[in-house]
Amino acid sequence: MTDTDPVTGDSPTPFQRLKGIDSRCRALAAGLPLRQNATHTWGGIGFRMGERFYVAPLEEIGEILREPRYTPLPGVKSWVRGVANVRGRLLPVIDLCRYFGFELSSAYRQRRTMVLESGGVFAGLIVDEVLGMQHFPVEAFSEHPPAVEASIQPFLHGAFRREQFWLVFSPYALARHQDFLNVGL
Repeated sequence: MTDTDPVTGDSPTPFQRLKGIDSRCRALAAGLPLRQNATHTWGGIGFRMGERFYVAPLEEIGEILREPRYTPLPGVKSWVRGVANVRGRLLPVIDLCRYFGFELSSAYRQRRTMVLESGGVFAGLIVDEVLGMQHFPVEAFSEHPPAVEASIQPFLHGAFRREQFWLVFSPYALARHQDFLNVGL
């Protein structure tokens, strides 16, 4: 196959070759997909305590760790497990289930620690299981979560409905709560 013009016999210039490539690409290009109505979603970190599912705003969780080895502390409330060294920082380890008055239900291997850092509070919150990123359509949100224990309610900011309720839990609200900050006996 030659690149010469069949009429004049001249070879195309580099610019003409580029124009030819461009026109062939445009002719063979797939069109853009049709614009569909985008659904607005809200995302957060899903976790489980007992039989209930929760979701925390993504910006309120610094990281997620396996339950760290910790050193128990004397003179603290039963829900304070101890303190762990995490990359050179002392991390208070809190059993979040026990804080709310019930026991961790899952096996040790499923438990995770969600790290909270807000307003000078740096703490690891042990939960039964972390379920990763969860995305919910904004329309599935309700400002009125289903009835739960009174101890949890100050930290809930609504719920999303997807097969079951996912309660929106605010670790930042927990970090500002006086009962949470008062760990001594």
